[in-house]
Amino acid sequence: MANWKSYLSLLLLASLAGSRGLAQQPPLVVGSPPGWNAAMTRLFGDIRAFSATAELRVLDKAGKESITVPMNFALLDRKVRMDFEMTRMKGPQVSPEQIAGLKQMAMDRLACVILPDRKLMEISFPGLAAYVEMPLPEEEAAALDQSFKMDKTPLGKETIDGHPCAKNRVRMTDERGQSMEFIVWSAADLKDFPVQAQLSDGAAQVVIRYRNVQFARPDTKQFDTPAGYTRHKDFIQLMQAAALKQTKKK
Repeated sequence: MANWKSYLSLLLLASLAGSRGLAQQPPLVVGSPPGWNAAMTRLFGDIRAFSATAELRVLDKAGKESITVPMNFALLDRKVRMDFEMTRMKGPQVSPEQIAGLKQMAMDRLACVILPDRKLMEISFPGLAAYVEMPLPEEEAAALDQSFKMDKTPLGKETIDGHPCAKNRVRMTDERGQSMEFIVWSAADLKDFPVQAQLSDGAAQVVIRYRNVQFARPDTKQFDTPAGYTRHKDFIQLMQAAALKQTKKK
């Protein structure tokens, strides 16, 4: 999740595609999608399948909210799907003009599917009936195959959205000795599901909260490539196609 800024920046760049040529732009590198990284999936423990609504908030060093990203989140075994409506994002880092640009280009709704076995993420846009496949960031792809040592330190008990929770500091250390620390709120009435997790991302704090958690297995079709969608070789090509489609409408 440390690359959430590059991921969102790439999506917001699409709002400029209608007025700027993208052919001369340098290759774009997409980081991990907001709301996911390889270590974080370990927080779900033995839970292999669920669906929920989720909200990711980024707080600056003063504790002020800089961006809020709502999403729908689904896990099936190791596969993850996140659905975003860009028009629902809030915060000073997201301008109304950028969101309007994405909506105009039919790129305001997207789904991101993480496919760990293939080390890929598939990003699809229902409004364009189009998608791209991209390799997971190298660090995340490597972490998928590593074992993590998990150490918990109790921090007390709190209630989150009506759920009685155990609050713990969780430190995960990979095989290379690199560690990541979370504060986790695990709901006793939801099989100790982590209804909220917080981690530091540089000077910022990233907080993700899950609501409406359902443990029924999501439909496997949610994790398949949508039928009839056009595949583009990269994000630049997809945005060029979206811009061309918008131009033809004028």
